[in-house]
Amino acid sequence: MKSTPVRIRAVRMGGALLSLGLSLSASAPAAARPSTPDAGSRQEEAAFHQAQVEARILFAPRLLDGSDGQRHAAYELRITSFQSDEDPLKLVRVRVFADRAAIPLETLEGGAVASLLGQPPQDGDPRDGVAIPSGRSRTLFLWLTLPPGSQPHVLRHELDFQTSRGARQRAADIAAPVVQAAPIRIAAPLRGGRWLAAEGPGNQRSHHWGGIVAIDGTLSDPQRFAIDWFGLDDGDHPFRGAHDSPASTIDEDWIGYGRDVLAVADGVVVDARDGIANGKPLAPQEAPDDLTNRTLYGNFVVLRIAPGVYAHYAHMQSGSLAVKIGQQVRRGAVIGHLGQTGAAGAPHLHFHISDRPTFERSQGLPFVIDSFTLLDRGKTIEGLLDPTRPLSRPASPPKAYRAAMPLDGDIVTFP
Repeated sequence: MKSTPVRIRAVRMGGALLSLGLSLSASAPAAARPSTPDAGSRQEEAAFHQAQVEARILFAPRLLDGSDGQRHAAYELRITSFQSDEDPLKLVRVRVFADRAAIPLETLEGGAVASLLGQPPQDGDPRDGVAIPSGRSRTLFLWLTLPPGSQPHVLRHELDFQTSRGARQRAADIAAPVVQAAPIRIAAPLRGGRWLAAEGPGNQRSHHWGGIVAIDGTLSDPQRFAIDWFGLDDGDHPFRGAHDSPASTIDEDWIGYGRDVLAVADGVVVDARDGIANGKPLAPQEAPDDLTNRTLYGNFVVLRIAPGVYAHYAHMQSGSLAVKIGQQVRRGAVIGHLGQTGAAGAPHLHFHISDRPTFERSQGLPFVIDSFTLLDRGKTIEGLLDPTRPLSRPASPPKAYRAAMPLDGDIVTFP
């Protein structure tokens, strides 16, 4: 099938970046300082001048176990330059340390630094790092892989810069306390089938994690760990039949359309809406004037499943909601059906967990799913749209996971 590549996604949540959340200290707490540097380290430090930057964390890092069998920390580091306009900075190296360790968990240089941005840089050569003009900010989206069983209390960051005149500058001991609480454990929001985790955790250039929201003078990332769940057939196609293009399909052609959507835990419905008309796959959409549940989600349900923990379900089928505001629900109960309403390009279930019942000013929280089987990985919805595409065989046999988070591009099945 020859067609123009299609991006199926919700509206990117952008806007001016107005303020910042949790500020990082200029130096690490005493308990987290590294051991005394050796002579070589002191000589290297002497070659650097102080960097005229501010660095802040949007939301404290939290740890999770992913479907790759690894432990990860996902968070954002926002850097603002106060360097002179006449000699601007370029961030050329980032090093991350755990607690008092002298050896970094991760070192990124040059193009690897540019890969941490939510969008490819528009200025300078990304192979050399990330340019930060005076008075401007850049946000790094960090997805760290930690040693097995690791539970750091503080992540320390060392940022190396080079000015346009060749001088070297450094911001050191930028400390981010790590939340020690385990991620919330939930049941699956869908059952059986084959489900693609599109635009999912670990992909900083997705419209989810990369969609930082600036509302009421604060920055937040509600969709930090969000997943768009697309149903697939046994050949990993998201819709049935032969069509001139994906845009010529209707909702009922899509594998996931109309499937039961389930409560992931016992809880209470704190917000919900039904009655928004179903959409047309791949139809043009207008960007909303505001970023709220009601402008983005279409038909939706928000469940409070623990104090300060809310499960958000969006784009549900018109007329399908089986719950109402104030209703108590039990884990596994059907709350509605998968659809395409609101800011959705095709039928899928948008799901995320955050610390507020609203989209705006909420922070996305990590979660792990009780049980699922990983069938394949590394897929995109765009790559699965061609119905003539031959079935590709997974590189590894199916693997069952318990208490893990599906990651971007996974194909899974639920009990």
